[in-house]
Amino acid sequence: MGKPSVDPLRTASQKAARLVWNHSTHLSGLIPILERLCQQDGIQTVTPGVIGRSKGHCPKMQLRISVPIRGGYKVIARQGKTVQEVFILTTLPQDQLEAALAIAMRC
Repeated sequence: MGKPSVDPLRTASQKAARLVWNHSTHLSGLIPILERLCQQDGIQTVTPGVIGRSKGHCPKMQLRISVPIRGGYKVIARQGKTVQEVFILTTLPQDQLEAALAIAMRC
């Protein structure tokens, strides 16, 4: 039992982000997207938040940046008539975060 080996290809800045599981319910299909987002560089923590209902109907999953928060952004995930807040702590600017979200949604 020695020290855990350090992967030389993955530095501290490239470490995978943390996905926080603080609720028992999530939008269907949201967690795999957030797990892929956690693999992107510059993402530190991803926390799904409150689930609510909306008046409009969105047939496919959508992730839209809502407002900046301290250290990152609040993202709104929509599918059907259900919405869920997702808080992302990141060093990325908004346009790069939008690109990272698009990559995570595509896979």
